[in-house]
Amino acid sequence: MPTLNEVARHAGVTPATVSNVLRNRGRVGAATRQRVLDAVEALGYRPHLAARALAEGRAPTLALMVSSIANPFYPEFALAVERAARKSGHFVIICNTNEDPTTGRAYLDQIAGTLSEGVLVTNANLDLVDLHATEARGTPVVLCMWERPNEPPGLPCVAVDFRLAGELAGKHLLELGHRRIGAVVGSKASGIHAARYEGFVDALRAAGVTKNRVRHAVDTIHGGYVAARALLEADPQLTAIFATNDLPALGAMHAAADLGLRVPDDLSVVGVTDIELARESRPALTTVAVPTVEVAGLAVELLRELIESSYGQAGRGTDNVPMRVSSEPTLVVRASTAPPRSR
Repeated sequence: MPTLNEVARHAGVTPATVSNVLRNRGRVGAATRQRVLDAVEALGYRPHLAARALAEGRAPTLALMVSSIANPFYPEFALAVERAARKSGHFVIICNTNEDPTTGRAYLDQIAGTLSEGVLVTNANLDLVDLHATEARGTPVVLCMWERPNEPPGLPCVAVDFRLAGELAGKHLLELGHRRIGAVVGSKASGIHAARYEGFVDALRAAGVTKNRVRHAVDTIHGGYVAARALLEADPQLTAIFATNDLPALGAMHAAADLGLRVPDDLSVVGVTDIELARESRPALTTVAVPTVEVAGLAVELLRELIESSYGQAGRGTDNVPMRVSSEPTLVVRASTAPPRSR
């Protein structure tokens, strides 16, 4: 494989000039730049990324930590992150913690600051203490999809108003005329979906509906199935179910089918997020869409700003921790919701 020095000799320039051309840095004349690019093409030169990282003390990659790559949301989000990162010349390493904090800490210890310049974290079940420790070692960390814009986490983040998402879902069901509404929460009571459920409850209370049945579940289709079936068996008069994520919502539709209920004729179902499966299910799922692509772009942009600034080394412990807030979630009405009818 040709080396950078060989490219420089072929083009009649210094290795530093080749490096500047390949990284689009410094002032290089148009004719010289073209000679370098021609030499690169003629020799088939490809930069050795690992060697570059060692030489410069920084890697051209970003790490994206997710809790479960089996959850369809995370591949969709990773694709959006990858597209945003490529625009700045970065590659993305996907780190799947598989819901295991120990695995997440191992990724932080082994990748942050060595194989990656910075870390994006999306609901990876990592303790904030571990993320602060990573930041303290000089590697910027950005939390993606932080669910409570009014309660900053003390780390740089991109926040989405998920409380509003729950409120929009609740209002939609109320406006259709539903009053006996169950809820499937895809986390523990104090877990990451708590804000979504709080927004839903706020909407019901504002309408004078003070009682609703709720089950907490694993954030999967099967988890939603089990929880929704338990709700429907405990209260056959339920006419609607709100799920705090699309996967449990799809599970709720499966449970309704197994119980002989038709969606939306006998039971309306609404979720949150708007993953591709929500659009492709039959009936198509009514959901509250969050701006996934926008959040990915904001997160990559914020992480790049932190990498290029002194925040990773000098900004810790200040009150000026950056946070970006995305545009608001929006209701997407599809075929899984309709006015209730007596059963």
